[in-house]
Amino acid sequence: MSTDRQRSSLDDLFRILSRPVRRRILTALARTNSRDEEDEELSLEEFATEDDRPGAFLTSLHHVHLPRLAEAGFIEWDRETGTITRGPRYDEIAPLVELVIAHEHELPAD
Repeated sequence: MSTDRQRSSLDDLFRILSRPVRRRILTALARTNSRDEEDEELSLEEFATEDDRPGAFLTSLHHVHLPRLAEAGFIEWDRETGTITRGPRYDEIAPLVELVIAHEHELPAD
């Protein structure tokens, strides 16, 4: 999936949402204010859970999850500062993320 103007398929969106850490990242972005506000930036430490091994978690975040989300255009990731913001294609996945948030108490815990 590239960041050109071609829209993602539903299968592509579900593949992105298939991993808990990516859902945590995208739902955290959904809960932030608009793209123009400074407090939209999130730090990577916010996405770890108590079950995550810190070293392994950060490695998978840096080498798998953040690159995949950035390549798809759903996030912008500043590797130097470790912050992420909504990407140019975030609005494509936003309806599914909002649906997950709206029904989070009805869905499995992960």
